[in-house]
Amino acid sequence: MENRSVTPMRIAKTGYIVMSAVFCAAGVLFIVLPEQAAVAAGRMLGAAMIVFGAVKLVGYFSRDLFRLAFQYDLEFGILLIALGVISLLRTSGVLDFICVAMGVAILTDGLFKIQISIDARRFGIAAWWVVLLLAVAAGAVGMVLIFRPWESAMLLTVLLGAALLAEGVLNLCVAVSTVKIVKNQRPDVIETEYFEVQEYE
Repeated sequence: MENRSVTPMRIAKTGYIVMSAVFCAAGVLFIVLPEQAAVAAGRMLGAAMIVFGAVKLVGYFSRDLFRLAFQYDLEFGILLIALGVISLLRTSGVLDFICVAMGVAILTDGLFKIQISIDARRFGIAAWWVVLLLAVAAGAVGMVLIFRPWESAMLLTVLLGAALLAEGVLNLCVAVSTVKIVKNQRPDVIETEYFEVQEYE
């Protein structure tokens, strides 16, 4: 029986780690330089959401060993791509839309990751509680981002940076702790050979 190719899993895991690092870097940039970052928020985050959405789709179809990190990524990947495209095409009120879009995406991802942390505990993954805490924190920041308690563009940009940083750290932790790549992983469908047995009298 041939082993399943681990290339899609490697691409998905690497993409998760790289995009998580990008989100973390963008979050720090938005916090440290809110005025400059607000100008490029629409295009930069729109493109990042599309790429990360594509990575999530690859992850979903890669069927890694534990099936934890990518189990909800079909729906979430499509959502990210759609929000990314809208962010790139939108010409007015970009910051407000980005805050709502990222807030919805991060809150949704936080809820999904809470379920993933519970499943990870059942699998005996030691870092399940870290995923749980980060998921709750990211979800809370995402909810605040949706309601936008401040009207100041600078404060909104800083809050957006905090949300991106929380999302990046969360996804990085999930990718490192729950995505296991086994070189000799077998296909899900077990191929069997059938032999016709003749009865002799």
